Amino acid sequence: MILKVLVTGFEPFGGMEVNPTAQLSQAISEDEINGIEIYSATLPVVYDLCVQQLLLKIEEISPDVVISCGLAFGRASVTIERIGINIKDTAGEGQKGDNQGDKPIDERIIPDGPDGLFSTLPIRTITTQLKQAGIPAQISNSAGTYICNNTLYGMLHYIIEKNLAIRAGFIHFPATPEMTVDKPNVASMAFETQLNALRTIVKSLAV
Repeated sequence: MILKVLVTGFEPFGGMEVNPTAQLSQAISEDEINGIEIYSATLPVVYDLCVQQLLLKIEEISPDVVISCGLAFGRASVTIERIGINIKDTAGEGQKGDNQGDKPIDERIIPDGPDGLFSTLPIRTITTQLKQAGIPAQISNSAGTYICNNTLYGMLHYIIEKNLAIRAGFIHFPATPEMTVDKPNVASMAFETQLNALRTIVKSLAV
């Protein structure tokens, strides 16, 4: 049986010229891994539209697994998100708004949805395998209240609402060294290391 995996990244945001997660999702989709078909998509950094485009991709592909990837500028390790919360709050993130200038504050993503939804990826197994591969990794208990959390919560709610047999979750990746040349105190991780991490994550799902 072939495992179908959808990996998504994001377009640049916040004045940055690149977002390594877009390149990560594209690169992993070009890999040949026995028993696994990998698809990729780049999502907009726009509240709700990020979810809408992801759901269209899910309906098109009918994946068994969805791994959404986002940039966590300043984090030093690959972080596997445990939960998405039902809130959009740009003020809490200290952001300038999304890529269309929207700046929601204390807005629920789904008005009548539960307060939180847990990732259905094997987060502990993923974290352990990344560490065994020599890649800094940890479980994160907050995906924030910006676009990454919006995407995580929105897709989990859709999967539950439609009663789909899809495992889904969110992984945050650090900035690459090229992004921190003028910010030497900001943590970074080489792109190839991040790609190896993503490969390890995808392979862990086939076990």
